[in-house]
Amino acid sequence: MLTPGVESADASVGLIDLAMAGGWAMIPLAMLSLAGVYIFVERYLTLKRAAKNPEGFRDRIKHMVLAGDINGAKMLCAQTGTPVSKMLEKGISRIGNPLKNIETSIENTGKIEMARLEKNLAGLATIAGAAPMLGFLGTVTGMIQAFIAIAQAEGSVSPQLLSGGIYEAMVTTATGLIIGLPAYVGYNYLVSKIDSIVHDMEYTSIEFIDLLQEPQH
Repeated sequence: MLTPGVESADASVGLIDLAMAGGWAMIPLAMLSLAGVYIFVERYLTLKRAAKNPEGFRDRIKHMVLAGDINGAKMLCAQTGTPVSKMLEKGISRIGNPLKNIETSIENTGKIEMARLEKNLAGLATIAGAAPMLGFLGTVTGMIQAFIAIAQAEGSVSPQLLSGGIYEAMVTTATGLIIGLPAYVGYNYLVSKIDSIVHDMEYTSIEFIDLLQEPQH
């Protein structure tokens, strides 16, 4: 009769043994897992900084531009360092040029900032799709090896040999799903954050162009 402590220890060892029994596929899966965590954390922190504009930032820029304090407005944008402030800084630096040129320069800056926001995001999407597929591949190769072992076994095949080979092969599928599902959720979360920042950038751009047209009315 096993005591509860011994049974728990055996279960822990069993999980470690299962991970080791996953075969070659566990190595790239582990690498994908580490890469996914790194990309998510790095992008999360970057997007958090990008979305953090100082309180009253737009109003201060508006008052400075209307007052003719162009250098002060540019300095405030440079100190803020968010995608919205960089777009405004580019637009402010073009004041005096035709409105169409100002609008184009703001749009180009916005595209550059969007590319920076989306950096490495495709990698996270790839991990979300590749990890389960790699897990399936590991399972298929593991099943092939298990059936080869069964075919080479002399005499009758024991249920232990059959079940052992199958559950060891299924480890990679479970691992791939464990990695892929959080990566998929994380990717969609980051995309929603980017969409929110882009919406803020578009709103600010329209508001700034309207501001430049006010003296004309």
